[in-house]
Amino acid sequence: MSIEQIIDDFGVLDSWDDRYRYVIELGRALPEFPEAARTDRNKVQGCASQVWFVSETQPAKNGGGPVIELKGDSDAHIVKGLIAILFALYSGQPAKKILDTDAIALFNRLGLGEHLTPQRSNGFRSMVERIRSDARAALAAA
Repeated sequence: MSIEQIIDDFGVLDSWDDRYRYVIELGRALPEFPEAARTDRNKVQGCASQVWFVSETQPAKNGGGPVIELKGDSDAHIVKGLIAILFALYSGQPAKKILDTDAIALFNRLGLGEHLTPQRSNGFRSMVERIRSDARAALAAA
């Protein structure tokens, strides 16, 4: 699902209960995450829930720099949905575009910042920083 579709869907949902259910549905749609990838190395630090990310760097497309493909999972339904939103925004994008895209602004635009606990908001920021760190590493290696 595209980030534009997610933004549009959020706009038509009237209540936060509906939006929470939608976020959970997004998380359920994530591809299966391999058990072997649930390692300390892949764990995102700073999240209250268990969160794992794997970033794969693909060669540059059309001179746009390396492209980052993301996989991830969490043991918490809402967090898994937040992962799906981040992946809709970032996965398959050039590393430079990832660094130029403000996920926190999107998070606030969707109203998530004011409707999630401070722990979940901090975890979201930790996930964003992990993705940005992987993008910086991909650019440095290119």
